[in-house]
Amino acid sequence: MSATSVATAPDSVPRCGLVLAKNADGVDLPVIDVTDPRFAVDRSGSAALAKLPAYIAGEKRRALPRWLLRMFIRLAARQSFLLRAMLSSGDGYLAGLATYLLKLGPDNLISPFDSPLDKKVAESLPAEAIRVRLAQCAYLLAEGLETQLAARTDGTLHLLNIGGGPAMDSLNALLILHRTAPALLVGRPVRIHVLDSDQNGPAFGHNALAALMAGGGPLAGYDITLSLVPFDWRDPAPLKTLLAHLAGEPSIVAASSEGALFEYGDDASIVGCLKALHDGAPKGSIVVGSVTRNDEATLLFKASNRDFKIVPRGIAAFTQLAERAGFKLAQSEPAPFSDQVLLKRP
Repeated sequence: MSATSVATAPDSVPRCGLVLAKNADGVDLPVIDVTDPRFAVDRSGSAALAKLPAYIAGEKRRALPRWLLRMFIRLAARQSFLLRAMLSSGDGYLAGLATYLLKLGPDNLISPFDSPLDKKVAESLPAEAIRVRLAQCAYLLAEGLETQLAARTDGTLHLLNIGGGPAMDSLNALLILHRTAPALLVGRPVRIHVLDSDQNGPAFGHNALAALMAGGGPLAGYDITLSLVPFDWRDPAPLKTLLAHLAGEPSIVAASSEGALFEYGDDASIVGCLKALHDGAPKGSIVVGSVTRNDEATLLFKASNRDFKIVPRGIAAFTQLAERAGFKLAQSEPAPFSDQVLLKRP
């Protein structure tokens, strides 16, 4: 995995002064920092939630036969990378970097991902909801860790990112802590473990971290690494092995899964991974993630995007799964299509 440096692009207003990192195709992409006004969203989710009635009415008004809707989307996709990525989601989910582009927002898209139609997609409520989801997960993770880090000056901080792709929630949690409580990170080793079956997302996350740590970058001077653990959440064995290894040293462990396990995994996979975390992580460890809502807007979205295998189980059903694995729901934050949760190990 190669690293990049902090870069600016004075010829492009949206990119000016942003930290950039290369993707697998060698394209410099802005690195999302939710503490930067250019990426900031209403963390409460209220602004996005207020748009749900109009979204629901629009979806009902546009109801078309699936074959006809698919044809229109295929025609439009000739002019939109993001639509093409959605159509090629053969595994039932958007690849990490396609989701990442949606998280940039319409004003931060760059060529070749910034066609008028791409910007239209990035302005949509589902795309806005993804940006709110990232911010909520990152802040929940940072705030959940602050007390533990303040109580322990020793111990490596291990961030386990399940299905995390570029691990932007983990990186942004560190960016938030850098802004709010930098002393908690000074001199403390931080290890981000991305448990994923895809290599491109974590490779970009590695480059993004290198750019953030380069001279002048917000994470410069900290001891942070990011590594990939090949992982299929249907088999928690690699997670158990990793946790067993971490148990041999003073550690603070936090896990997250933004837009991944709790939204796409089946019940057995969720319980299996949470049980591994409960049994292998230190007492008081936290887990943060997003849970697909079971409401009218989500069901309408799923009906018109049937290739996406999200499971609209809702927070009540998810809470029961978490409790089966020994975790308690400590906090939740709402957004369109998902609720973001903070779980604690008693």
